[in-house]
Amino acid sequence: MAAAAAVSEAWPELELAERERRRELLLTGPGLEERVKAAGGRLPPRLFTLPLLHYLEVSGCGSLRAPGPGLAQGLPQLHSLVLRRNALGPGLSPELGPLPALRVLDLSGNALETLPPGEGLGPADPPGLPQLQSLNLSGNRLRELPADLARCAPRLQSLNLTGNCLDAFPPELFRPGALPLLSELAAADNCLRELSPDIAHLASLKTLDLSNNQLTEIPAELADCPKLKEINFRGNRLRDKRLEKMVGGCQTKSILEYLRAGGRGGRSKGRQEGSEKEDRKKRRERKQRRESGEGEEDVADSARLMLKVLHVSENPTPLTVRTKLHDELCEKRTAATIATHDLQAVRGPLLYAARPPEDLKIVPLGRKEAKAKELVRQLQLEAEEQRKQKKRQSVSGLHRYLHLLDGKENYPCIVDAEGDVISFPPITNSEKTKIKKTTCNLFLEVTSATSLQLCKDIMDNLILRMAELSKSTSESKEEGMLSGTEADASCRLSDPNMNLSTGKDGQCPLVVEQVRVVDLEGSLKVVYPSKADLITLPPHVTVVR
Repeated sequence: MAAAAAVSEAWPELELAERERRRELLLTGPGLEERVKAAGGRLPPRLFTLPLLHYLEVSGCGSLRAPGPGLAQGLPQLHSLVLRRNALGPGLSPELGPLPALRVLDLSGNALETLPPGEGLGPADPPGLPQLQSLNLSGNRLRELPADLARCAPRLQSLNLTGNCLDAFPPELFRPGALPLLSELAAADNCLRELSPDIAHLASLKTLDLSNNQLTEIPAELADCPKLKEINFRGNRLRDKRLEKMVGGCQTKSILEYLRAGGRGGRSKGRQEGSEKEDRKKRRERKQRRESGEGEEDVADSARLMLKVLHVSENPTPLTVRTKLHDELCEKRTAATIATHDLQAVRGPLLYAARPPEDLKIVPLGRKEAKAKELVRQLQLEAEEQRKQKKRQSVSGLHRYLHLLDGKENYPCIVDAEGDVISFPPITNSEKTKIKKTTCNLFLEVTSATSLQLCKDIMDNLILRMAELSKSTSESKEEGMLSGTEADASCRLSDPNMNLSTGKDGQCPLVVEQVRVVDLEGSLKVVYPSKADLITLPPHVTVVR
């Protein structure tokens, strides 16, 4: 009885999830390592007695080597399973499936080497993962893929295999009708030596990333993929040197036209000559535009995003993104808080501290200077008045987060080099570092009492959303959809002093400066983004380090 009670007390998250009938569960943090180790490197059996779970995430646990038996039977309604940055491997025993409702499976950043039947994803007949849409196996040690992957997950739409040791795709993956819905395939940074012409059977393929492999040829049949919009073959030593040069700088459309014409070998000499004439015509037009200052030599394909990690920081983010991330990833600020500051107004070095409410002073956004205790009291009065006026229990704005400070003796804050508090999470930022229409450089802050890994995951997502918005804003400007005033309000993508012009492939990258976090003695605690960060971004995002 005593041993059973000890095990129960070691997993309070499970008790809470069961009591509150939760549909989502996140297990992370420093205490997880020891508890999983005590459970034999597996998840506790009690976890598999929560049949209402739709979302389960266990991340950043170096002692987790296998999920453990009972997962498939105990979690029949699971829609998303995230087991990233653990130590799963070399296989999965017992196999994960069948999971009839699973749509998202993320096993990235583990130590998986093979996924054979019985030690892999699930059975093939009947399909173990019949509803699976997204499978992320990046950052493992896979030497081969299971031949029955397509039969196990016939509705797969996105497959990420980046950063493994694959030297070939199984032929079954490209058989006619095997994966009729697959639209994204990423297998960069592997050891692939050959790409089968049968890839043309992927009728829904839109994005293909096979960069940094050992390919020497690209099959002409690739041009027969009817929906293909984005390809990346950079970093391969192709025999056709003209094609090798094209994949380094030309649009996807031009490359597919070259392949369709048969390349240097020529499917059809006449079609090849016509294509070459068209290429020469386009080059002349680009040269004329360049000389007149109207355009660049090469323009990147419209679907491509580039993220550049350097020692500079720049890019605004509309508040709508911040609010959305707060509601979703940050679980309405209960798991973490996001803050954005005008970097030009930030005076470093910064100090993260905790102070008594009566001592902490801040100039809140849109308000006069006040002590934290007085600010919270004022917000509470506003919340009560808001309830009375609207005749309901819920409140909006900052008032929704006041309960997070209940019972806290000290309040968290970030203090700049001038002694001013610039952030009071999870309530407000300072007027001092408020983002303006002219802001072009941002300082991003993610604060969490849950775990460092959660902060990194949220920052990864925030950067991705910002890259997408920056690209959208840039495209809108190019198309003349914004007036001069509106374009200025959207903010430039780069600081004019940084000389970050559009690259030779036409891409305008979002640039992210690394930040070091140290303790009071100066010892390094973390650097973000490090080489271990930003590794699970979708295949249409290129990270240059």
